[in-house]
Amino acid sequence: MAKWRIIGLLALIGVGVGWYITKPAPLPPDALDGLTADTANGQIIFAAAGCASCHTSEDGPPTLLSGGRTFASDFGTFVAPNISSDPVHGVGAWSDLALASAIMRGVGENGAHLYPAFPYTSYNKAELQDVVDVIAYLRTLPASDQPNAPHDLAFPFNQRIALGPWKFLFAGQDFVLQDAPTPELIRGRYLVEALGHCTECHTPRNALGGLDTARWMGGAAHSSEEGRIPNITTAVLSWSEGEIAEYLKSGFTPDFDTAGGEMAQVIKNTAQLSDDDRAAMAAYLKAIPPVAE
Repeated sequence: MAKWRIIGLLALIGVGVGWYITKPAPLPPDALDGLTADTANGQIIFAAAGCASCHTSEDGPPTLLSGGRTFASDFGTFVAPNISSDPVHGVGAWSDLALASAIMRGVGENGAHLYPAFPYTSYNKAELQDVVDVIAYLRTLPASDQPNAPHDLAFPFNQRIALGPWKFLFAGQDFVLQDAPTPELIRGRYLVEALGHCTECHTPRNALGGLDTARWMGGAAHSSEEGRIPNITTAVLSWSEGEIAEYLKSGFTPDFDTAGGEMAQVIKNTAQLSDDDRAAMAAYLKAIPPVAE
């Protein structure tokens, strides 16, 4: 009997430790203290982070963040929520701290884990000031009373409790490119790995949906369309830094082809950045390790 009591006690301790390290962890209450929002910078962060690309409807204006766009995956179909300033169907009633916790920690206003279809695994590397700024800009945009639609996920993926262990395994905050010796590369790394969350599409994933960092930017299967999302490391992408920067501005390739599909939406965002920012993103892409096809 004593042995089984010890085993039971150890099992309870294990469950308790597991729950503690995987429970939702919003930002601390004083995280935003002393930060004053700059809506002009927030508009730039809004573009860099691609908010409109996911949270507008297929045919809606880019400032009406009514949600509804669907994203197919191996785990089911996710539906982007209304993040407009509407206080009922959007996030107008959320505090700045609650919104920042959603963006950087993947924790909803109700304290539950959010699904990583929302790329907080990239946004968790963002500067708090930029997050405060983009929240302030979001509040200036029109409200939409479009109700949110539920995700269409099969069991067990519809159980949010499993997201705690997933975050523990895959939601690290370290940059993948560790060696960034110049201000340009530091800026490019920030734009690509954090705000732009480019890797969420261009890096393959393992069976649990975590990014395979050994094949960083090495291309991935397309979840909702035929074909593949391309490898954009120097093993395949031979464009110069200037050609990459021009593509991010105009959508034109060196061969005078144009960006299409989802990348066309990305270009709408990167075209709003400065020439220096696009050059920094290009420098970053030339600096990451090549990944063979």
